Amino acid sequence: MDFYSFFKNFLIIFTELMLLFLVISFLVSWLQQIIPEEKIKNILSRPKGWKGYLYGTALGSITPFCSCSTIPILAGLLSTGAPFGPAMSFLIASPLLNPIIVVLLWSLFGWEWTLMYVVVMFIASMLIGMLWSNFKLERHLKNISVRRKRSTQEVVLSSKWRIAGRDAWSFFLNVLPHLFIGVLIGAVIYSYVPETFITKYASGQNMWAIPLSAIIGIPMYVRIETLFPISGALISNGMGLGAVAALIIGGAGASIPEVLLLSKLFKKKLLFAFLISIFSLAVITGLIAEFIF
Repeated sequence: MDFYSFFKNFLIIFTELMLLFLVISFLVSWLQQIIPEEKIKNILSRPKGWKGYLYGTALGSITPFCSCSTIPILAGLLSTGAPFGPAMSFLIASPLLNPIIVVLLWSLFGWEWTLMYVVVMFIASMLIGMLWSNFKLERHLKNISVRRKRSTQEVVLSSKWRIAGRDAWSFFLNVLPHLFIGVLIGAVIYSYVPETFITKYASGQNMWAIPLSAIIGIPMYVRIETLFPISGALISNGMGLGAVAALIIGGAGASIPEVLLLSKLFKKKLLFAFLISIFSLAVITGLIAEFIF
């Protein structure tokens, strides 16, 4: 692939994520001004026990966002005092269970495979949130919010829309270097690592095919609409169904841009727990798919 195609691919992905970040951050800040933070906290804390994780996973499953554009919502939830565990269930479920990925999976693999995928992802999102909460990993959160501190005079003189715009821009500038570097690395891998390389090391009956596919998928950030045609091509080139499943989960659930953005919210131990969880989920789902189908 020539440099022009690489640059075009990078520019498209970066522009899409930039616009998504600004729009979502704007909406989060605006909603936080309309709805008191204490009320949001009470609503999210109301369901006790497993119901809270069910709510967090369900919220993630209906939000049509990629892994990166989930971050402003997560930051907003955490800044309002939302329970840590359910918020983490939302983080896992949002990119892996959103309506777009489910429809695309159905078109590529059929309803039986898609049903298996949805059930596994839903249960896993709840369990990961519970596990992280039980291990008290909320201690490894950084103090960051979509909303910035402002004076009383600024609140009086500015409209809610203007304040939300300033908050969105401030939050975006804070994560811009991470977003730029992450998309750049992902675009390089996507543009210059050929499909033949992937199928060579992650196809057939190779016992390492599934974990290797999960590792390959994590840095290979592409739009989800592009990931599925690639997956179809890989299957036709001899890649196993389980390995393709691991590739999709790794790519959709833990891309390099998302990991770099999460480093603004998570300390190292929590970030490591996130990567291990997505990798394990990709491998387990791939093994289930290989065994059943």
